[in-house]
Amino acid sequence: MKTENIFLGLGSNLGDKEKNILTAIEEIKKIAEVKKVSDFYKSKAWGKTDQPDFANAVMEISTDIEPDELLKKLKGIEKKLGRIDREKWGPREIDIDILFWDQEIINTKDLTIPHPHWNERDFVTIPIKQIAPNFQPPIL
Repeated sequence: MKTENIFLGLGSNLGDKEKNILTAIEEIKKIAEVKKVSDFYKSKAWGKTDQPDFANAVMEISTDIEPDELLKKLKGIEKKLGRIDREKWGPREIDIDILFWDQEIINTKDLTIPHPHWNERDFVTIPIKQIAPNFQPPIL
């Protein structure tokens, strides 16, 4: 069964940031229906601030893939696009996070939805308001 109102956050602060995000979106189109994509949002690094600024975007998708399987596919896209695991919150070629899965709350070893700290990050809250002004998160 297809789940609607899945929101992904995309970010990049290494290389051609906008191109990295656009390429990630094209890859995501191969595994899910892309409904909306926000404008790019520029932001300072969050968590670890001594690194280049980020380009960010939020997209809304629908898919019949289960959350844990989507996470695996998104991590595969990150790797395909050259992401190298570094320190937590460190610089990255591409980062794709599952922010919301409709109104579900998911807590497993590998996945927490809603994404932790989403409401503290302008690069999440502003783009979501742009593409889904009436979306109500399941929890604040």
